[in-house]
Amino acid sequence: MKLAIISDLHSNREGLEAVIADVRRRGITDVVCLGDVVGYGPDPEFCVDLVRRQCRWCLMGNHDEALFRDASDFNPHARGAIEYTRRRMQPRWWSSGERRARWTFLNGLPMRVEEGRFLFVHGSPRDPVREYVLSTDGMLNPDKLRSIFESFEDVAVGGHTHQPGVHDEELEFHGLNGASELTFPLPAGRKFFVNVGSTGQPRDGDSRACYAVLEEHQVSWYRVPYDFRTTMEKIQRTGQLSEMLARRLAIGK
Repeated sequence: MKLAIISDLHSNREGLEAVIADVRRRGITDVVCLGDVVGYGPDPEFCVDLVRRQCRWCLMGNHDEALFRDASDFNPHARGAIEYTRRRMQPRWWSSGERRARWTFLNGLPMRVEEGRFLFVHGSPRDPVREYVLSTDGMLNPDKLRSIFESFEDVAVGGHTHQPGVHDEELEFHGLNGASELTFPLPAGRKFFVNVGSTGQPRDGDSRACYAVLEEHQVSWYRVPYDFRTTMEKIQRTGQLSEMLARRLAIGK
């Protein structure tokens, strides 16, 4: 088993292309996505099309779900991006078949997948789309994290927080701390919650795109430089997406 996992692409074409190129350079052919293909960024159609072509499966993220349900609990920047994405992607009676196919694909995404010892979600095993498993939960909210660990067996894998790393059974979070690569063992008989990080909008102080490679008894993360300034300029040129969404790409927070 050698599975490349991308998550939280957020309509960032440049970040996604850089990550997929790095995945292929490593000779990995099996790729999956943990959701949030859209939201925040300027290129939703491209990212949906690439995921449909390159990924064996893709999960429903909260930004994907918000296209079809409700974004009232999002902050104004995120809510504005959902409205922008919906205007671009929602089919009308005259829309092309390709536009309809993208919309149908996003609306039909599953909320969880299980393969072997691994449970894959976007958020958490308790709420696979919306609950955050934060890097600080072991210190600031240990009862929540213990409850999450009780809700799954073996290894759970998610995204959503945009913070790559792993929680162990002692509730300690092991992050990348600026490293370009990190491998962490996942021995049998112990529980872990793995966060694969974000391809399209990192939030751990590192502006490079991130993805993970999962094997039976270990997980590895890779940071990939990409031309985020081009993505920033494209966000600004829309005249509809928040300037804050562009700035966040540069600072990785």
